[in-house]
Amino acid sequence: MTDRLKILMLASEMIPYAKTGGLADVMGALPAALRALGHEVRSVMPRYRSVEPKRFGLRRIGEVSVPLGDRRVTAEVSQIPTKGEPEVLFLNQPRYFDRENLYGTPRGDYPDNNERFTFYAKAALEAIARLGWAPDVVHAHDWQSGLALAVLALGGADAGTYASSGRIFTIHNLAYQGNFEPDVLDLAGLPHSCFHPDGSEFYGKLSFLKAGIVYADVITTVSRKYAEEIQTPEYGCGMEGILRVRKEDVTGILNGVDYTQWDPRHDKYLPTSYSPEDLAGKRVCKRALLDRMKLPAALADKPLVGMITRLVDQKGMDLVAQSIDRIFALDVGFVLLGTGEAHYHALFEEIAKRYKGRAAIQLSFDEGLAHQIEAGVDMFLMPSRYEPCGLNQIYSLRYGTIPVVRATGGLDDTIVPYDARTGGGTGFKFHDYSAVAMLETLSEAVNVWRKDRKRWEALMREGMGRDLSWSTSARQYVEVYRRAMRRRC
Repeated sequence: MTDRLKILMLASEMIPYAKTGGLADVMGALPAALRALGHEVRSVMPRYRSVEPKRFGLRRIGEVSVPLGDRRVTAEVSQIPTKGEPEVLFLNQPRYFDRENLYGTPRGDYPDNNERFTFYAKAALEAIARLGWAPDVVHAHDWQSGLALAVLALGGADAGTYASSGRIFTIHNLAYQGNFEPDVLDLAGLPHSCFHPDGSEFYGKLSFLKAGIVYADVITTVSRKYAEEIQTPEYGCGMEGILRVRKEDVTGILNGVDYTQWDPRHDKYLPTSYSPEDLAGKRVCKRALLDRMKLPAALADKPLVGMITRLVDQKGMDLVAQSIDRIFALDVGFVLLGTGEAHYHALFEEIAKRYKGRAAIQLSFDEGLAHQIEAGVDMFLMPSRYEPCGLNQIYSLRYGTIPVVRATGGLDDTIVPYDARTGGGTGFKFHDYSAVAMLETLSEAVNVWRKDRKRWEALMREGMGRDLSWSTSARQYVEVYRRAMRRRC
């Protein structure tokens, strides 16, 4: 077994090319962290409309053609010439990927996602085989890549290329499962014998996510707590049974943070820098954020609460909706950046009007603004119903922005609750999924901000000093890769 591994990453999004959530951040950072440890990494993703050839300097390197049912579909394969960075390959099939969004619209998922991501799974494996590059491990992420592991396990990929490849599947969010009608089996060219409760069948549907779980050698999740939670009925989303069967193969590895991108000492999006040793710049960033969001300068002297989130129930938006008037009764400012379900879009547009001068809402994705919110707000609210890992609470720590979180998944793993007796901790944490618990905890944070700034600054410095970089997590992944490879020997 060689020290230098060849690692194939399969994921449907990656910064800076396309993003809907934390998966893109992970894929933008983990391959680089693995490469820094001396490993060779190649990633394959769809070429969405956002991956503009001129902007990113794409170069065509060939094409692949794969069978989908009784026809063949072709994709152009391109890459970005890079020096000293992991390779990224893109599959250009306009019928499937030249769309405004990645997976659907606020009205719902694209109806042909089954076909789109069956094609992606098969074409990605074929593109790597055409390069003559035999990976030691294939690391698939979330449901969009899950079917690739079934294709590998059931003989649907080049045998010479993948004969000894270990198979790893990472669950970033178990609730998104990719469940489709079983005719996907014919589309993918997979045997119907795999369609049973111990295989890829899930309540009469073919589940891409379950395929990833069943056909992986090792399964990872993105925090230790989430690895435990998903084996329970409360958080298992119907998959707890198969996950308990495979519990010896389930490992939680906390997502890291790329501090080359997320650090107020050198963040290109900020008007000035700051550090634990000199916090003055954070107030400058707060004033700049208020100016950008057209909020009055007087809010610089009040607590400013921020959220960067998907507008869905999973993120606790139902609690926020129930509590919004009581949140503003705490005499705070509020800044939100995010997109999601249409009814939440309408709700927060109305909130922006009702609380004009105290609330600023932007219903879109803006990378620069995300950094400016992290730096400019005083506290960051994450009341998630469940949260596999969460990254914004980790970003917040580095930016001296105090997280107010529900104790679930990675939020529980990463935030040390404030101790009113000693003043220790890195944030504020509540356990019950209720508006009352959230408001009590947010109120506690607001009171500390107002009444004891020395303690508040001590919390800021404690969080800013935490090291949650990718280097530790990448080493844990390498251990998982070697474990999977031993299964193939």
